[in-house]
Amino acid sequence: MTADTGAEIWGERREGWIPGKSDARNAAATDYGRIVHSSSFRRLQGKTQILNLGDSDFYRNRLTHSIEVAQVAGGIVLQLQKDFPDHAAAPWIPDPVMVQAIGATHDLGHPPFGHGGEIALHYGMRNHGGFEGNGQTLRILSRLEKFSESNGANLSRRSLLGVLKYPAPMSAVRSVEKTLTPALIEGTSVVHLINRKACRPPKCYLDTETDVVDWLLDPLPHADRDLFTAWKAVEGDHGETMHKSFDCSIMDLADDIAFGVHDLEDALTMGLMDAADLECTISEDSCTSFLEYIQTRENFGNDVHGGLIKALSNDATRKRNIGRMVTHLITSVRITAEESFETPLLRYRVSLPEAQRTFLRTLKKAVKEKVIRSARVQQLEFKGQNMVVAVFEAFATDPKSLLPESTRARYEAADDKMRVICDHVSGMTDNFLMRTYERLFSPRMGSVFDRI
Repeated sequence: MTADTGAEIWGERREGWIPGKSDARNAAATDYGRIVHSSSFRRLQGKTQILNLGDSDFYRNRLTHSIEVAQVAGGIVLQLQKDFPDHAAAPWIPDPVMVQAIGATHDLGHPPFGHGGEIALHYGMRNHGGFEGNGQTLRILSRLEKFSESNGANLSRRSLLGVLKYPAPMSAVRSVEKTLTPALIEGTSVVHLINRKACRPPKCYLDTETDVVDWLLDPLPHADRDLFTAWKAVEGDHGETMHKSFDCSIMDLADDIAFGVHDLEDALTMGLMDAADLECTISEDSCTSFLEYIQTRENFGNDVHGGLIKALSNDATRKRNIGRMVTHLITSVRITAEESFETPLLRYRVSLPEAQRTFLRTLKKAVKEKVIRSARVQQLEFKGQNMVVAVFEAFATDPKSLLPESTRARYEAADDKMRVICDHVSGMTDNFLMRTYERLFSPRMGSVFDRI
């Protein structure tokens, strides 16, 4: 294929599909509908974002986070259309509905208990191709959903390109260093615990979807494909991919904004962070761009930074200032170009100016330091992670007896049988995983009438 290939080819689907004659929806609207009505999207309501499900009904779970990412991504597209109508990238700015579909899908592959569950499944699959949440998203969309006979949700090529966040296979970027080889912690005498650092997976797609990626990238010139799928070695770590498509860069930035701003809001509202935490994690120098912006919206007097901290710490003024953060970041988005690419969908991407990038990076760091890495969150992630390992290994020891009938049929028909077990466990919600754990391991729990 050549770089002159028209936009039409990016609307193609791997499995033939012809819309009804009376159907007014374009490819983007069709993709969005399939995502919103998928079982994997619905399951996100029962999966952890940061805070443990059941602690409160207020804060965000994976579903509400994904909806917010979709909304922010759509807002970025509308801003690009307004700010860059004459840019060379203008014809390739995605349909807002398409980028919302991509945003809604971005966490479909995350297992129960978030990154703790991801680490657990990578350990479980250590000799069977590994596990990674973003790779599982592509697998769900291209294999496991039921909108087509054998191609999952059968989304358009452009939507799948936007979903492909890390365009290199597990086998390429996975480190062979012992410190990153999944293993148990040495030296424990009473319990067996996985080494969380060693079990952290690389960012990649799964080798099981190599044929999907080959089809997806088929329209690209060879040079563009080679460059897009290139990755760099990192000393003491897994390899890292270097490029994302235009649409994927929009989704990725929207995800960062939703995480940095909205998860900060949750942390403040739930009392996991306070004014003192904001003071020590969000310095005046780190948020100069926002302080300049907010002065056009509200008068905080001579101490703008202090006024912001006070406004974020107050239930009555927090929401509108959180909204202003999102607006400030969206309205600052710029289009950049990687001139080495011929293909417009790869050449262009979005970014923030340095000041806004520093501000967003600071917000994300504050949430990580004060919430994600806190013992309160880490203890629950640790517990969930070990339940995932236990359930996975129980199924793997006797799948024909323990797997539910529908999954057992897939298992028996599959060549890669361990991957079927992994698909089953990774698709569980947090509560379903806990109930399964209790049914398997708790003497007083479980009934023949339970749904499994």
